Amino acid sequence: MSDRSTPFHWMATGIGSVPFLDVRETCGNICHLFPQIPFWPQFVRRSFQEDMNIQFSEGLPFLQIDREKRSLIVNQSSDREKQLVAFYDRFLADDLDFFALSREFAPGLHTLLELVEDGESKKGFIKGQCTGPITFASGILGPEGKPLIHSTELMEACTQGLAIKSLWQVKKLAGTGRRPILFLDEPALSGFGSAFSSLEREEVIRIIRMVIDYLKEHAEILIGIHCCGNTDWGMLLETGTDIINFDAFSFLDYFLLYPEEITAFIHRGGIIAWGVVPTLEFTGNETVTELLSILQKGFETLTSWGLSAEDIANCSILTPSCGMGTMTPETAGAALSLLSDLSAKCADAPFLPSLT
Repeated sequence: MSDRSTPFHWMATGIGSVPFLDVRETCGNICHLFPQIPFWPQFVRRSFQEDMNIQFSEGLPFLQIDREKRSLIVNQSSDREKQLVAFYDRFLADDLDFFALSREFAPGLHTLLELVEDGESKKGFIKGQCTGPITFASGILGPEGKPLIHSTELMEACTQGLAIKSLWQVKKLAGTGRRPILFLDEPALSGFGSAFSSLEREEVIRIIRMVIDYLKEHAEILIGIHCCGNTDWGMLLETGTDIINFDAFSFLDYFLLYPEEITAFIHRGGIIAWGVVPTLEFTGNETVTELLSILQKGFETLTSWGLSAEDIANCSILTPSCGMGTMTPETAGAALSLLSDLSAKCADAPFLPSLT
């Protein structure tokens, strides 16, 4: 768990997907708007190879891209066991370069790294992301027509593959001189308990912990979990994550139903990433004052539980509620600017700016 040696105090960052097409211009704008925690963008409209599953599939066994359907499928090769053996040989040998994210699949990562490395400041953080193992495996159908989460052998391989690909990414992020943050994006856990009724709570925790524990054993890193819908937040707080990222704009009241779990999380060094700038619901009429009122409600609730105002501010990050890939370039640009303005406003106050 994080020691929070550096107070976050409402620093801001992004989730990942954007609707823009110009890679270098977008990365430059991100560095300008979010100098303390720049993030690498996923250009989902530029190429289907930046789909959140396809983007992280390079080097993983038994998977191939169906270019017509723009999705991942399990290949029907008869040498699947041979593929798995070859995969585990490379995994156990820590062959990080084999599991790299190539520029073809992740131009935003490579361009952001170049800009940050060329920049003057080596202080602060830098954020990356990877599709979480539950979301990744739930979006790929196996030979029997069921998601890979129901195949123990294939699920384990996917999870370990995502772990070592994340480690390669983390090493690259750390090479900038900044401290790396990596979010595991788990939108598939929205509404856990209904759509995933066949997946036990303990199994979700175990699978996610496989990635978190692997990364913690091999790197100095802060790990977050992002879920843009409502879920069992107590479950995610048990995974050993350093950061929990939730949609504070739409689901604040649901998140606050876990006072004991959230209080314990913060006491042991956990960080709350408030997804307070809406994405799907964004109208362009939102204001810093309106978003501050949402933060104030959450802030006052947490202090009523006995948490200090200073601790809450120091363990708080601001983000959009979700990725911005479905927005227009104009609305996404406005939302990112609003987020940057909100963070700057909060940074000037001891805890939170007054609404009066």
